[in-house]
Amino acid sequence: MTLTVLIDGPSGSGKTTLAGDLASRLGARVVHLDDFYPGWSGLAAASRQVADSVLAGHLPGYRRWDWENDRPGQWVALDPGEDLIVEGVGALSAGSLRAAAARGAVVSVVIDAPARLRQRRAFDRDAEDNYGEFWQMWARQEKEHFARWAREGVVPDLLIGSGSNPPKVWRLRRPNVLSHIRL
Repeated sequence: MTLTVLIDGPSGSGKTTLAGDLASRLGARVVHLDDFYPGWSGLAAASRQVADSVLAGHLPGYRRWDWENDRPGQWVALDPGEDLIVEGVGALSAGSLRAAAARGAVVSVVIDAPARLRQRRAFDRDAEDNYGEFWQMWARQEKEHFARWAREGVVPDLLIGSGSNPPKVWRLRRPNVLSHIRL
């Protein structure tokens, strides 16, 4: 059975770290939305691309975004039968849940942390990219993305609070596949 793990949450919450940890445990491939956001105003477009391209049943993949030249880059093909961890703001939507379910088992995770911690992590990580000037713009897109969940009835399987040690984990739904994954 093919497994898809969708990891979403605001910038700096720990999505990439969680994805890396899970990938090493599960032997799954990680797809980072950072690789294909079409510019700083592209959160919604990348979210659609997860459902329409990354998780497509036929010829799945995505077109990288060439951040240096501000244009689409090379196509990255994915194997439709491989286990995937898709991480980034926009990974989780009603469309991505449907597309992932068509591939096999799905686990959806939202990770969050206090705003100041998230901002510090993001600025430390992306200092050379001048993320600071885009923080508010990106936060507005995140807010719109998360508001869409309520309208679409999106409820993640797990909610992880990464601002504490150890992180707090809440199971919001209990799919059978979670019993096979040790977090």
